[in-house]
Amino acid sequence: MAKKIPDFAEQTIIMGDHSSEEAIALRAQIGELVERYAKLAHAPKPFHPGSGRVPVSGKVYDHRDLRNLVDAGLDFVLTTGRFNKEFEKRLAAFLGVKTAITVNSGSSANLVAVTALTSDLFRDDALKPGDEVITCATGFPTTVNPIIQNGLVPVFLDVELGTYNMSMRRLEQALSRRTRAVVLAHALGNPFNLAAVSDFCKKHGLWLVEDCCDALGATYDGKKVGTFGVASTVSFYPAHHITMGEGGAVLFSDPIYKRAAESIRDWGRDCWCEPGFDNTCGRRFDWQLGDLPDGYDHKYTYSNLGYNLKITDMQASVGLSQLDRLEEFIAARRRNFDLIWAGLADLQDRLILPRATENSEASWFGFPITVREEAGYSRRDVVAHLTAAKIDTRLLFGGNLLRQPYMKGRNYRVVGDLTQSDVVMNSCFWVGVYPGLQEEQIAYMVREIRKSVGAG
Repeated sequence: MAKKIPDFAEQTIIMGDHSSEEAIALRAQIGELVERYAKLAHAPKPFHPGSGRVPVSGKVYDHRDLRNLVDAGLDFVLTTGRFNKEFEKRLAAFLGVKTAITVNSGSSANLVAVTALTSDLFRDDALKPGDEVITCATGFPTTVNPIIQNGLVPVFLDVELGTYNMSMRRLEQALSRRTRAVVLAHALGNPFNLAAVSDFCKKHGLWLVEDCCDALGATYDGKKVGTFGVASTVSFYPAHHITMGEGGAVLFSDPIYKRAAESIRDWGRDCWCEPGFDNTCGRRFDWQLGDLPDGYDHKYTYSNLGYNLKITDMQASVGLSQLDRLEEFIAARRRNFDLIWAGLADLQDRLILPRATENSEASWFGFPITVREEAGYSRRDVVAHLTAAKIDTRLLFGGNLLRQPYMKGRNYRVVGDLTQSDVVMNSCFWVGVYPGLQEEQIAYMVREIRKSVGAG
């Protein structure tokens, strides 16, 4: 069982506040008042069909999250602290890896995850400019962007309709003498074919990075996604499985990768002291690295091209209380997905409904729907109807990413055609399954989708 984070009154003593018993009592009272306030001011609102919105996503929180947030605020630790340390420990334990490091977003997590593999710590195995990385042509840009930012060459394969993950048909064809890694997202919480990809990476000695930002808690062959490659990433933006507002994490077990990833997150420094600590190595002024003078302060020695991507302890405090409900959130997403699927099952002659990858259990982020070409109407028609009914929709992120304006003139390679990626771009959208949706909202959404395709 995870170690309990000290509560309001206990923490007053731990933080060294010896002013009075009154301070201890006040802190406890603040906690109680915050809980009372949260239950009054932040209680879920009832849904009224046609007048209330049905969002695709949103933060789901309660008095426990708000109490933890205020508790961290009273500490006034404005960088990482006790909450973040415990959050990283529990997140790693949930996934079954040795280490989790938090960063300020899922996009930053992807940046750290890929950039870490370019570190000199990996010697001859480090990724170098011009090396190729296989990825999918559809999805969210920041899965692909770190490949480009590091001077690597993305190699794009087409998507598979229904699972919305990368098609495996041309995976071997994508291999070249410069191929060094595979970086893939589990699309909308649905695991990609990890058996095929893992075998491919082992066979050819390639790095695998899993983008699990939409898939926390999904499993493949009974094993959690995010544990198959050298590293994985998650996001804690409000749309995701747990939230801290902004934030993300990189998860891994390799000790060399740990040094590289932590360095890149923490300005690129060679020093491994935690924030607020000095001389952990006992040799702070005894190092000689690079072309620096002998004895140059190790705290200001930089061995990687890095950034400051840390979160605050206030964010981590919310993430920690959210972790307590993660299994509940995942179960609610699966339940909502199943309700929508059951309500639309007889419409598969006009709509392509999603399917979980074989041998997997998805942790659904959304419910993707593709309007068939022969349906007699377009995605635009369906989405317009749902928008008028105050049901929010989203496209499958960037669609075919190669058609995005920012990709013009970039260095990349395409294997095969991207026909299905264009179908996703033109005909696919998704609706929400997040835990904040009430059964009345799900039922209303199903009714309106059916009306939009003439099956009401």
